[in-house]
Amino acid sequence: MPRLPADLPDDVEALKALLRSQQAAHEAAHQQAIAKTLDEAMRHIDYLYEQFVLLRHRHFGASTEQSTGQARLFDEAEALAATSTPEQDQAPIPSPGEAAADAGKKAAGKPARGKRAPLPSDLPRVDVVHEVPEDQRLCPCGKPMVEIGEDISEQLDIVPMQVRVLRHIRKRYGCPGGEHAPVVAALPAQPLPRSNASADLLAMLLTVKFADGLSLARFEYVLARAGVAVPRQTLARWVIGAAGVLQPLHNLIRDELFAGSVLHMDETVVQVLKERDRSPTSRSYMWVQTGGPPGRPVVIYDYDPSRGSAVPVRLLEGYQGYLMTDGYDGYNALARTEGIEHLTCLAHIRRYFIEAARVQPKGKRGRADEAIELIGRLYGIEREYKDAKDNERFIARQTHSVPILAELKAWLDAVLPTVPPKTALGEALAHLNKYWSRLVRYTERGDLPVDNNRCENVIRPFVVGRRRWLFCDTPAGAHASAVIYSLIETARANGLEPYTWLRRVLRELPAAQSVAAVDALLPWNLHRQDLASELAP
Repeated sequence: MPRLPADLPDDVEALKALLRSQQAAHEAAHQQAIAKTLDEAMRHIDYLYEQFVLLRHRHFGASTEQSTGQARLFDEAEALAATSTPEQDQAPIPSPGEAAADAGKKAAGKPARGKRAPLPSDLPRVDVVHEVPEDQRLCPCGKPMVEIGEDISEQLDIVPMQVRVLRHIRKRYGCPGGEHAPVVAALPAQPLPRSNASADLLAMLLTVKFADGLSLARFEYVLARAGVAVPRQTLARWVIGAAGVLQPLHNLIRDELFAGSVLHMDETVVQVLKERDRSPTSRSYMWVQTGGPPGRPVVIYDYDPSRGSAVPVRLLEGYQGYLMTDGYDGYNALARTEGIEHLTCLAHIRRYFIEAARVQPKGKRGRADEAIELIGRLYGIEREYKDAKDNERFIARQTHSVPILAELKAWLDAVLPTVPPKTALGEALAHLNKYWSRLVRYTERGDLPVDNNRCENVIRPFVVGRRRWLFCDTPAGAHASAVIYSLIETARANGLEPYTWLRRVLRELPAAQSVAAVDALLPWNLHRQDLASELAP
């Protein structure tokens, strides 16, 4: 209730008027409070409804980041088979120019059917000769037919995995008179001397788990199908042991991480069951960095229980250059580090507007669509100049991208004050506004990235694998996984097939006695063709 004035009138009518005035003011304030509460409640309901729609879409909807023609999980074979015909399977793959021309002729929204690619020329060929029966080689003219040529068609074949035992027979020679000690042939250095796993088996184990995302339990079944019983606990020890053997190579690769002028960084969740003073359900993290000088791309995984800002500060100690990250605040400490120029991922911001567009009324164009369109124009310039030289890309960004960014900023300044902050669109606008100064910095040079997709792409194999093996048992296993993921993804980034490279490394690294010998095994010092030619023992 409002306070009464100190001096009340003596007149009854005046007192009644004062009372009515006080009651009216109180009622108005009460109605205003109710209206405010109702408005806040309705906004909260709208926010909760948006979250419900987004949550439902995340669980059941199709991702806009994927192709519209992506097959569903359980009818994959049927869906993919429907996109090709036998006639098209026999035709060569069109060039990019032809494919673009063909796409323009097709109806919008319909995926173009692919054409069968020729089988790789470096695969071994096995000739299966089919002869015409002798009784069919008699010409109607009465003379025997002569061979005038042959028709060749190719099929892709596969030889099932063969598990075998290597018997190392070390010859022993002794003195005929028995006066001197015998001489025994030396056993070549082995990656795990106390185990019965060969270098090739370890290479396959690491490949199927870390490159193909197969759990150790599944690989145990694969070996059992071949008639060999190897418990998954043994496989786990082999993985950790192999990571220790590969550590020197990992160290040399890490040394190249800061050699470039641009670094990408991101983090993802990993669960470790047996971690000291922590619950088995606690979240730990894999921190991923991609960088390296031109021609030597490097990918480094690091395990840490924490997601705090101290982790990236520790990992990037000594680095100077540009750093691309998403909007996670844990990277802000790096932005304050002298010598580091912080960039923010445009794709990350775009996803906020995509989510805002999902909660718009169906069939209606909203403000989120306006932002998505402007960002799409920026990406169109990046696609157009993807293969251009850095100086050409810089000129294109200054000429075309900077004006679009100015248009986007003017739109942001006009729309931001009119949208409630606790809405999907409000959150998208807030993120765009918060990180604006970092978003536009990619236009400063032609070699700077517009987003963090490079790092997100090398995290994807880990995320896919995590769905199968679910967790790491111990911190030692998590650190071993970080080492092996680093090596495999760096090999892939340098165009190598993981198994053939690991096979060479695990055969030769145990005998390496110098830094030069280890350096020769780095991914950028080997060639895919040379490794493929060694597949035969």
